[in-house]
Amino acid sequence: MSPMTGNALTRRAFLAATAVAPIPAATRPNVVMFMTDDHGAWATGAYGCPEILTPNIDALAVGGAKFSRAFACTPVCSPSRTTYLTGTIPSHHGVQDWLVPEDSFGPTSRNWYAGFTPYSEILKRNGYKLGMCGKWHMGNDDKAQAGFDYWATIPGGGGTYKDPTFVVNGETRPTKGYKTDLVTDFALDFLSEQKAGEPFYLLVPFYAPHTPYDYQPEEYRKPYDGGKFSCFPRTPMNPWQNRGLAGNHNNAKSMQAYSALITGMDRNVGRVLKKLEEMGVRGNTLVIFTADQGWNAGHHGVWGKGNGTVPFNMYEESLRVPLIWNHPGVIRPGQTLDPMVSSYDYFPTILDYLGLNAPPDKRRVGRSYAGFLKGKPPQWRDRLYFEYEYVRGVRTQNLKYVERTKNYPSEFFDLEADPGETRNAIDDPKHAKQVAALKADLKSFFEKTGAPPIEEWRSTTKQQLTVDLPIQAKP
Repeated sequence: MSPMTGNALTRRAFLAATAVAPIPAATRPNVVMFMTDDHGAWATGAYGCPEILTPNIDALAVGGAKFSRAFACTPVCSPSRTTYLTGTIPSHHGVQDWLVPEDSFGPTSRNWYAGFTPYSEILKRNGYKLGMCGKWHMGNDDKAQAGFDYWATIPGGGGTYKDPTFVVNGETRPTKGYKTDLVTDFALDFLSEQKAGEPFYLLVPFYAPHTPYDYQPEEYRKPYDGGKFSCFPRTPMNPWQNRGLAGNHNNAKSMQAYSALITGMDRNVGRVLKKLEEMGVRGNTLVIFTADQGWNAGHHGVWGKGNGTVPFNMYEESLRVPLIWNHPGVIRPGQTLDPMVSSYDYFPTILDYLGLNAPPDKRRVGRSYAGFLKGKPPQWRDRLYFEYEYVRGVRTQNLKYVERTKNYPSEFFDLEADPGETRNAIDDPKHAKQVAALKADLKSFFEKTGAPPIEEWRSTTKQQLTVDLPIQAKP
């Protein structure tokens, strides 16, 4: 599990003292975007958990820019991924929860982002070769789409880590081995096909560290034998805990599995980075590392993400994700950037960073944070908005208001006085004005975007919603 070392990292360290260089006008950079699944920012060395071994991710942070307050708009996979792809929120793109198998692939599936322009299609129009190797889970999973030339995935977004069956460019392909390693094998195949001088965009959405915890190779498990797992809070179980995940609570075997899945993923990040170096393109390749949403592993007494509780939650650990941008000679190394950014900001940011434009669409709500990466910080907003089925939220620098439909309680947290979100202060008289102001702000935001009132959230989606299914069916 060696991190990136040697001349490449030394050169990036040297560039820390230099001015931010512009992207050469004659060529656009390549891009590799890694996305993990169910991966809280807390669960990496770069974000303060040295016990979870992530040397390659940590090296990306040392050699680039790490965002300290990056969040997913929705704390569950399919809607979050669709927001990354389109720059729109669930009440617009219509994916309000993870897609059940019949909505994800097969004769009853469809492209749930239909009617929107994915950022990937814009890259394709501008000469990029696109590869997608890993988890799609946004409909018609077994079919290449959205401008991607190379396609390797497991339809449905889940399943075993041992000997999975992929669909590779339309061909069903049973495989032998570990799913995370196999995803990377396909990513390396895509890279091997690239021609010098032609820009590429490689999306590597790992399945790890998503459940099931059925299999991790011993080389990834062994470092955690007898581990203390000090980054996993031992807390009483939350009464809202999703019973389908409750068996993982305070369970050292689950902690080891989760840690091993992350370390296996990190090893494979290193494999891709090594390939870029061998190809001689690392210096002109932007590498982005993030997750589709976060994860609680004892935090708040919960094991899970937004649907780790019933009613669904918007805890910080469910929403907060790692976000690292690394581009040698362009992004100054060693930065920690603290603006609050959302998954709905990725669409405008990646295009802005690459010097590309998207057709106007008033349904997109994000802003480009590329200026922070290039040493020209823009004036920035002081709040973010979230949405997941019957729950919406707004977060300011130090306050969070979470509103649910009338059949569930709403919440207010003073994040400065109570960073662990242990006390719902919505009925505290001293916060009455703040609650009223945030409630009005949340309503105004969704009205301006054209979303329906929260009680009418079902009107924006046609998928088979998991809220209507038994709790045990949730992945």
